[in-house]
Amino acid sequence: MNRNGEDGMFAEERKHMIVDLVNKNIKTTVNNLCEEFSVSPATIRNDLRELEEAGLLKRTHGGAISNIKANYEPNAYQKEVEHVNEKKAIAKRAAQYVHEGDTIALDTGTTTFELAKLLVTYENLTVVTNDLQIAAFLERNGKANIIMAGGAVRRNFHCTAGQKAIDTLSDLNVDKTFLAANGVSVKRGISTPNIDTAHVKEKLVSLGDEVILLVDSTKFDTSTFVKFADLKDIDLIITDNGVDPEYVELLEREDVTTEIA
Repeated sequence: MNRNGEDGMFAEERKHMIVDLVNKNIKTTVNNLCEEFSVSPATIRNDLRELEEAGLLKRTHGGAISNIKANYEPNAYQKEVEHVNEKKAIAKRAAQYVHEGDTIALDTGTTTFELAKLLVTYENLTVVTNDLQIAAFLERNGKANIIMAGGAVRRNFHCTAGQKAIDTLSDLNVDKTFLAANGVSVKRGISTPNIDTAHVKEKLVSLGDEVILLVDSTKFDTSTFVKFADLKDIDLIITDNGVDPEYVELLEREDVTTEIA
């Protein structure tokens, strides 16, 4: 979108719009901002440096992320309307890794729920989950055997968490774990805002012979309150085509395979 260039927009107005854009999208790149405002990379980098110094955002490799607090977590109802097409594409790619006879674990999340919707035709499948919505959907619409992790229900998040849920999972092993996350960082690992949820995710990681992370591109180069896995714990990341190619290269240097849906 052409915004009249460097001479046609006051710098303060542009910086205000950059903050609004970053807060709306959680993160953005220098290239995206250059295109959005028709200015040079040097100008955008200067803007981002000044905005970071003012505490209005955080600079990252190749862009910026929102200064929303690390323990902020959108609830299930909010997440259901965010990046819907990207989540459907990621789920479609992930479904290629599910085969008849598999035992799989589905983490709680809107992307994993999209994957669950694609599993109704399987005749011989066992699904372990702590997500109430996933369990209810598959119980009504599919033929999968369902093992629900018991425990305290996180209201407005469609899932169970806490020690009881972990105890349910403790003696299980699965062929594949499909994980969700709020943050993926080369420096800080894979994270989520809630401690109890993080402990369940950590247990789900340990169950899987193969661990596949399903995250849309807004989650990269972001960290939230609690790390529950290192990148080395993940066998495959599936994301959408909005991911920064430079960040994919960083992940590959860490021996993390990434597929673009």
